[in-house]
Amino acid sequence: MSIEPPAVSAAVVDRSLAELFENDPGRADRYVVEAGDLRIDYSKQPLDDGLLAALVSWAETAGVPERREAMFAGEHINVTEDRAVLHTALRAPAGSVIEADGRNVVPDVHAVLDSMAAFAERVRADEQITDIVNIGIGGSDLGPAMVAEALAAFGHPRLRTHFVSNVDGADIHTTLEQVEPTSTLFIVASKTFGTIETLTNARTARAWLVDSLGEGAVADHFVAVSTNAERVAEFGIDTANMFGFWDWVGGRYSVDSAIGLSVMILIGPDAFHEFLAGFRAIDEHFRAAPLGRNAPVLMGMIGLLNANVLGRDTKAVLPYAQELARFPAYLQQLDMESNGKRVGLDGRPVDGDTGPIVWGEPGTNGQHAFYQLLHQGTRVVPVDFLGFAHPNHPYQEHHDLLMANLFAQAEALAFGRANADEPHRLFPGDRPSTLILADRLTPSVLGQLIALYEHIVFVQGVVWGINSFDQWGVELGKELANQITPELTGDPNPSAHDASTNAAIDWYRHRRG
Repeated sequence: MSIEPPAVSAAVVDRSLAELFENDPGRADRYVVEAGDLRIDYSKQPLDDGLLAALVSWAETAGVPERREAMFAGEHINVTEDRAVLHTALRAPAGSVIEADGRNVVPDVHAVLDSMAAFAERVRADEQITDIVNIGIGGSDLGPAMVAEALAAFGHPRLRTHFVSNVDGADIHTTLEQVEPTSTLFIVASKTFGTIETLTNARTARAWLVDSLGEGAVADHFVAVSTNAERVAEFGIDTANMFGFWDWVGGRYSVDSAIGLSVMILIGPDAFHEFLAGFRAIDEHFRAAPLGRNAPVLMGMIGLLNANVLGRDTKAVLPYAQELARFPAYLQQLDMESNGKRVGLDGRPVDGDTGPIVWGEPGTNGQHAFYQLLHQGTRVVPVDFLGFAHPNHPYQEHHDLLMANLFAQAEALAFGRANADEPHRLFPGDRPSTLILADRLTPSVLGQLIALYEHIVFVQGVVWGINSFDQWGVELGKELANQITPELTGDPNPSAHDASTNAAIDWYRHRRG
């Protein structure tokens, strides 16, 4: 199947955004969709009614509705790993039925949530514990780290969260310098309890704790998010303090599972359940709303229009909320690890580009960094702007200025400013953006934002005909690293590598001493 159907190409508008608004005064009201508490304004995208209809038809022809129902039904749509894709079950209400391989997984999900809640309440009541250190990598780090920062305003006043992921010793060293052994709880997050970066950091933290408090302290200061009870016990963690999840949950989709334990401890079980309810609100919208009023479908198809039809291969996500500083990085993994694929479900090369390059920083910082390129550069970069009516701080003057900048940047990108006499001050405009607004950044609203982007990624993967739920691309580098590691201190194996790699290994060995 061609990634760019002729019907869409034929419907592409040849008018600027300024012309579209001039000719259609009602588009600002009509090209808005609400999902949960989110108001999504896509009127500054290069659309008219005909093109929008063609995009919706494209989604339908590509099988988005059928694939969506297959996912929610627990079918093995992750074909390369022969697995169901049921991150939506992580936020399903108790009493609902979602089956994977003939088993209703909802009771299992809520059993883990109940265990997490009981543990979180114990930690929150323990006056001795002041610091929570989550040790993980990838989805076991980016998700909880992003959410903990985003929801810090809802956190327990005594507790601080820290996140260690990089195998670079500077990461764990910096964290350990900020905490004390007697008041720190470590969460080791690794499904197999074998991820080399995570286990290397965990062993360093363990040695640091034992050096101060003795071997017996490990069971009191370490817990695990894992499914490998044997390895967890060997490490010295009481398996009663092991919280599991399932192979139908991908790491980048797992923040609302036990991977979010650090978040639940920080904000409390009640707020964590509000977080889950936010996910669920968008899940229900995604399943029930007609395609033409379905927020993930509309945003997904607009993304395909920009990427595959108009050749705009990057997307900036720009939150006007300092708490969402790590949200663009979180979406980088969600989108680029999911849809950065070059072969389709049938194993053949895809016909066109997949997976936009996702990046961004909070406003207004980005305005003084890369907005120059957004406004006057030769590349057109579609933008998602995020903003909130009310801040989670008391400084209203700051927030008014922040939101004024948000609205101004979207307007300036879309409509520009003519200046024939001074070309250096000409702003061409016609730069598309989508504006996502909500009343306040709450646990529920954050869950809604995450679920919105999860389903956007899903829609685009379906249209591209790829598997959004495997990540084989991360394997080769890890395999080679495991091969090279012993060569740095033992005998090198030049026949295993190219000349450049051998030279780099030799350089390091000599300088390491």
